Amino acid sequence: MIPRGRSADPEAMEGKVAVWALTAQGAALADRTARALGADLFLPDRLKGDYAAKTFRSLGEGLARWFRDYRGHVIVAATGIAVRLIAPLAADKKTDPAVVTMGQDGRFVISLLSGHLGGANELARRVALLTGGLPVITTATDLQRVPALEVLAADLGLGFQDLSPLAAISRTLTEGGKIDVYDPGLFLRPALGAWPGLFEFPGEPPTENRPSVSVDYRLRPLPRECLALRPPALAVGLGCHRDCPPPELLALVEGSMGDAGLSTRSVAALATVDSRGGPDLAPAALAKLWRVPLLTFGPGRLSAVGTPNPSETVLRRIGAPSVCEASAILAARMGPLIMDKRKGARATCAVALMDYPSSASAPGDPGA
Repeated sequence: MIPRGRSADPEAMEGKVAVWALTAQGAALADRTARALGADLFLPDRLKGDYAAKTFRSLGEGLARWFRDYRGHVIVAATGIAVRLIAPLAADKKTDPAVVTMGQDGRFVISLLSGHLGGANELARRVALLTGGLPVITTATDLQRVPALEVLAADLGLGFQDLSPLAAISRTLTEGGKIDVYDPGLFLRPALGAWPGLFEFPGEPPTENRPSVSVDYRLRPLPRECLALRPPALAVGLGCHRDCPPPELLALVEGSMGDAGLSTRSVAALATVDSRGGPDLAPAALAKLWRVPLLTFGPGRLSAVGTPNPSETVLRRIGAPSVCEASAILAARMGPLIMDKRKGARATCAVALMDYPSSASAPGDPGA
């Protein structure tokens, strides 16, 4: 899976929550909540003296400045105020942070923005437990007690890009309809067992233009109303010269995988020889960009793996006859190659299919 970040420094912001208040009574509740959550407290300048807090001149200015630096915001203020202030800041359900509001008494804790993907529903439940209040959740799937597929997908490490089919899928589920789920690798199906009768599991990818789900590492034409989820099923092996710039390696991998019909959003790990695993080299830069682990192997381990395209030149330079193919296979737990070595000017890459005990996927033809 290749997740996409919410801020310029996503790792630094991971997990952080901001709690905001406007009044002295609200500040007391916000302070207790922030300390319990391990969150940052934000208060007006005039209230800073009583608390360890960051300050703002106006709530609107503060939210505009800090909105995307936190994964969630708890605003102790009237919901109408919060709505007016965050409306210009909201952009996309895939990237917007969670926003929760509550009154000064903590009686009602309202999930306001990014209830599912952003985690506002869960944040509202956590805050309500702290305040003794009632979480107010209005998303239809929660009210009807049917699964929110985007939440399940994120929890299972399934990548996604276009969420536009999700509305029709959720509507179908809340109205009692069934959804076809093509999942040959069994990445999602076990998690859907809690909702018997809501899903069918055909053995072929969807072809009819109706709400459906495809869980597949292969790029293939899908109907407009099919939600494509990308399982963390692929390991990419990399070989490169020390002077290979990261953009050149990125272009080679993206172009090669695209030509082979493989989704880069299904990359679970990158791998290379240990002499190319340094933090200042291209493989590490690509791993940081995609936020996946970079696994490194010594020449001895690489030499023990049989590959279809060994190289005498690589053997002389590195001490192993294969880097990209052998490291891909090792990173995939000895899973099969599904894309042999592809060459660029200063780099090579190959792709292997992860050997998951639960996976029913076969390498086969990756499709078009």
